[in-house]
Amino acid sequence: MTGGSTAVICCGAIARELVRIRKLNNWSHVDIHCLPAGLHNTPEQIPCEVHRRAVELKDRYNSLFVAYAECGTGGKLDAVLSDLGIERLPGAHCYQFLAGSEKFKQLTAAEPGSFYVTDFLVRHFERLVIRGLGLDKNPELVDFCFARYHRLVHLAQSRSEHLQSSANAYARRLGLEYHYEYCGDGPLSQALEPVLAGRTRLAVE
Repeated sequence: MTGGSTAVICCGAIARELVRIRKLNNWSHVDIHCLPAGLHNTPEQIPCEVHRRAVELKDRYNSLFVAYAECGTGGKLDAVLSDLGIERLPGAHCYQFLAGSEKFKQLTAAEPGSFYVTDFLVRHFERLVIRGLGLDKNPELVDFCFARYHRLVHLAQSRSEHLQSSANAYARRLGLEYHYEYCGDGPLSQALEPVLAGRTRLAVE
């Protein structure tokens, strides 16, 4: 996407939601630039990739914003963004801003041993989780990787029965209980609105 005055560098795992929120809010001044969702399996690479994309875009836009949380980078993403003078979404990980901080706290308190998935992760579970963790070739690793988890929490952006059924099946495959929690786009939209709604709409020279 090109043509706006603000560029949002985002994780590909929330691209669908960002496009939908952008349209609903009529943020025509916002362009969305996605990085591969698979970076979540190698979070140490996120700061470098965000930096690279920010450098590519900085002269084309009036402002930049990063739609990532801390995402397991050990503070390195914040260090990169501080040097560049760029803000990001608040929180330790995407589940927090997708569910909303208060709801996420409640879910964590109810069961600390929860493995969280979103609609995106359910759609790509085989690629990002099963094959990403090598569970297809070494199924015995399931017990090792998920030994501390007791339930799979589906933080849903839609009410798709197909995705609920798939997530439930994956929970059983991992030996976990299944918990469905509908979140919609509201929490993410609320997190973005104070930043993106107020950005300048002037055309970039």
